[in-house]
Amino acid sequence: MSGVDSTLTYLECSACADRYEADRLQNLCRCGHPLLARYDLAAVAVTPAEIAARRPGLWRWAELLPVRDPGHRVSLGEGDTPLLDLGGGVSVKDEGLNPTGSFKARGAAVGASRARELGARHVALPTNGNAGAAWSAYGRRAGLAVTVAVPADAPAVTRSEALATGAGTAVVAGQIGDAGAMVARAAAARDGWFDVSTLKEPYRVEGKKTMGLEIAEQLGWRAPDVVVYPTGGGVGLIGIAKAFAELRELGWLTGPATRFVAAQSSGCAPVVRAFEAGAETTEPWPEPRTVAYGITVAAPLGGPQLLRILRGSGGTAVAVDDADALSTRAECAVAEGVLLSPEGAVALHAVRVLTAQGWVTPADRVVVLNTGSALIQPETLPVPAGLLSPGDELP
Repeated sequence: MSGVDSTLTYLECSACADRYEADRLQNLCRCGHPLLARYDLAAVAVTPAEIAARRPGLWRWAELLPVRDPGHRVSLGEGDTPLLDLGGGVSVKDEGLNPTGSFKARGAAVGASRARELGARHVALPTNGNAGAAWSAYGRRAGLAVTVAVPADAPAVTRSEALATGAGTAVVAGQIGDAGAMVARAAAARDGWFDVSTLKEPYRVEGKKTMGLEIAEQLGWRAPDVVVYPTGGGVGLIGIAKAFAELRELGWLTGPATRFVAAQSSGCAPVVRAFEAGAETTEPWPEPRTVAYGITVAAPLGGPQLLRILRGSGGTAVAVDDADALSTRAECAVAEGVLLSPEGAVALHAVRVLTAQGWVTPADRVVVLNTGSALIQPETLPVPAGLLSPGDELP
């Protein structure tokens, strides 16, 4: 695939539509909103069958990804995760099988590759854990120095992952917003640092877009009726919606217009609150707290984008209590052998809520995203009721 060329043309503001040069490091638009990569889709000469015949992995979608020089593409084997049938028209896209244990591997693979291609030498980001683990691994693979700022409550294993792969790791007293402010100050004060915080650079979303490309392929190029996404920063939801739009323009994707659902914890639900209020942006959520730590984002930068996607698709937003999410996870594990992360459990329980309301029907094809491995937060797993002593027989 060394001769495959990206069709990237320019960057476009997600709010004001101003255009920016793609082949230089860019953060936000002058208006303060995220930039999105745009492609010359008319120049895509490959067919879906030809893509399917390529070597497995995220980079087989190279024409629809931003890295121009194949020599800058880094990989640890991310992508091509399974779509598991749970019955009743519901499937789970299991992103916990990616390197570093979460869907963040996709964004880091593309983001770090493009940062290296554009001359970055040191990247920095705040993280609730999974993103830091991924960017540390992929950054080091790309030859970049990496610094992460992690809230003290983040899962310990993700901090250990970042440390193990050589990231400078600062543990912050506070929430993800406090970590983000620390990174912004440091990046502004240090020459050569590039801030790769969520949606502050345009290429993490391109990596996560590949979830949508794979879902379309796995469903035979017919769009699902509903996609339910556990939403913190919401980059994955934005990416999947972007993928479906590009595939429609290419003429590859058929079927219904997908309704997107943002599933959040009732302990941190700024998107749900804004959606229900008819607001155009989110307001910071006070004292966020949920067992689904990966979606504990009190003030998502992409809030306006998320709300436009939800409303424009005829979708909705649902808040789920932690206890209900973990109960649904336990039932899924016993019934199907599929063990979800707390975030994935939030999304699966949202399907139950929407089904009870009649918003999801038995005729709907529903895809739920499980964004990480349950093993990242082992403290949320069931504890054995009793342990055998040496010499005891099995019950």
